[in-house]
This record gives sequence, C-alpha cells and structure tokens, in this order.
Amino acid sequence: MGTSLTQEFWRQFAVLLVAAMAVTFVLSAALDALYLRRQLRRAERRYPDTTPTGTTTRRPHPTAGRPLVKN
Repeated sequence: MGTSLTQEFWRQFAVLLVAAMAVTFVLSAALDALYLRRQLRRAERRYPDTTPTGTTTRRPHPTAGRPLVKN
C-alpha cells in the first residue's frame, strides 16, 4: 500500500530540516565559544603575565644574571 508524498509533507520536511540545521549551527557556535573561553582561562592560569590577546609582557630571559658555564 504505497502513498505519495504530498506537498504539505515536503513543506514540513523543509521547515524541520532548516530548523534542525539552525539548532546545530547555534549549538556548535556556543560550544566552540565555551571551549575557547576554557582554553583562554587555562592559558591565563599557566602564564599569568600574558594578556588575553596572547602578547606577553617584558620579562628577563631565564638565564639573565647567571654566569655562563663552559663544560
């Protein structure tokens, strides 16, 4: 017993498809933003002297002030 797909079915299908795509897009963007925020917070905890843009403040080189040792 076959039935033909009506024009109303295709209209509802298109609306649901667009709605599902919109929800997927918004959810993906929100999760990406949350992940990026988490990464930035983690980086701020590791390197407290860096700014949110990623540029570092001036600090001396780790070996500054130490005498050079030849082996």
